[in-house]
Amino acid sequence: MRRRDLLAAAAAAPAVPARIPAIDPAVTARHDRAVEAYLKLQITDTASRWHGGFLDEYGLCYAGTAAGSWTIFVPAFLHPGSKFHKNVLMIDRLRLSAQHLARMQNAEGNIDNPVTNFNSPADLSFAVRGAATAAVLAARAGDRELTAIMDPFLRRAGGALAAGGVHTPNHRWVVCAALAQLNELFPSRTYTQRIDRWLAEGIDIDEDGQFTERSTSQYNPIVDSALVVMAAKLKRPELLDAARRNLASMLYLMHGDLEPVTEISRRQDRYQPGSMAGYWFALRYLATHDRNGQFATLARVYHERSASLAILMEYPELSAPLPAAAPLPDDYEREFRTLAITRIRRRSLSATLFFGGNSRFLSVRGGEAVVTAVRFASAFFGKGQFVPERAERKDGAYVFEQPELVAAYYQPLEKARPVPADEEEWYRIRQERKATEVCRMVQSAEVREIANGLRVRVRSQGTDNVPVAVGVNLREGGRLENCTPAPNTPDVWLLASGHAHYRMGADTVRIGPGLGEHRYTQVRGAEAKIAGPAVYLCGFTPFDHTFEIVFSTNRER
Repeated sequence: MRRRDLLAAAAAAPAVPARIPAIDPAVTARHDRAVEAYLKLQITDTASRWHGGFLDEYGLCYAGTAAGSWTIFVPAFLHPGSKFHKNVLMIDRLRLSAQHLARMQNAEGNIDNPVTNFNSPADLSFAVRGAATAAVLAARAGDRELTAIMDPFLRRAGGALAAGGVHTPNHRWVVCAALAQLNELFPSRTYTQRIDRWLAEGIDIDEDGQFTERSTSQYNPIVDSALVVMAAKLKRPELLDAARRNLASMLYLMHGDLEPVTEISRRQDRYQPGSMAGYWFALRYLATHDRNGQFATLARVYHERSASLAILMEYPELSAPLPAAAPLPDDYEREFRTLAITRIRRRSLSATLFFGGNSRFLSVRGGEAVVTAVRFASAFFGKGQFVPERAERKDGAYVFEQPELVAAYYQPLEKARPVPADEEEWYRIRQERKATEVCRMVQSAEVREIANGLRVRVRSQGTDNVPVAVGVNLREGGRLENCTPAPNTPDVWLLASGHAHYRMGADTVRIGPGLGEHRYTQVRGAEAKIAGPAVYLCGFTPFDHTFEIVFSTNRER
């Protein structure tokens, strides 16, 4: 490194090293285990093109992982409670990863994400978030050797982030947070002006407290973290408001086991089991800042799993005692108008009702027993999948309605002429034909709360003798009883009569009474089967069947 760069690194370090806060030894011990894992995974073979980096199970190398290793090696080197404290191996491995990053960083200062994004300022911003934390810790400790190793990557990254673009909403705030961190290290109007340009667009949070992507297990916590960092680094406490609103919203978007509702997501976590663990930093920060007992309750839950040695060192205020715990909401019926859902919680019972454009109009669980979706479809001209567009609460129940379905057959053209052998043209000209043998179908569903569960009524009426199949989809991993396999369709089960029981751990969901007028479950035009076992109730129109979903548990109360 040139002498000029060494002097710049030295200037970034304070004259008096900052005091390292006392941190839970369990956090430090967990961090040391991460160090051991990273030491084993880092490629030390000088003949490898990925020397200094980290390969995943597919043989792909992510620059972001190398940058993330800085938040492993540097805190361990600096914190007296770590068994790697002042261990020169940490410096050697940090240098290896920095050399790797120098090779991975392109001429513009960006990096690649080998599975999807190339020359990516967005992926660079995620990498900088961790790398800059490590650099801040080194600067505060007055360790010039560490800062000299890390500065080149970060300075080049700063130029790239101050000019680069994004392609998803959350990227804006990750870029801004990374620039705020860099501005702490290398104060620059270029960084703050770029932050202000992005912030001028406004924080994208709706009336229900959700960001544009509504990604409750992945991108919400990323945005909350970014907003907290910007508020702290730029001394703009007003930026905490959006994070605060999102966390308050999430209190009503959790199931009894604290798993978040992911059905509202617009990203890859939609319908996937998730966790609130990623919210730990924002929860801990705002619990302390606002003296919020509910946020403190959740922060305590995830402390053991998510508390970060690097973050606790960077934000010593997080080591202050949390406020007294406050109970989380677990008995409510709450409408989210913008999200077009209603949430019902009765302690372990947790239901989500979807009011517009979602064939999965209901999901519900009691403890570990999870009904991932209730759907139905009729074999009505390949268009009978029930997708409600209207819903309302009426007489103590939620009623879901779909516009009338219409299908017909068509007569010869009034004025005969050749019809081109083109599919699009055929359907365009069909509108000129007289429709006859017109068939109609009206479909609806009604959901009513009962003791320990829900009662569901499904109706499909109009054209007679149309097969209807109601599917109750279940999360994988349980044991299903009192059903018979459906023909030619794996993991699909028929409930012709009585009640099915699905057991997961100590919890059981009972479904029924059944209906078995036919065995045609995957009707033409229905959406593809959802992963996991599915219990079907099958009949013909005019169809009007009511069944219950009731939960019980063998857990000690």
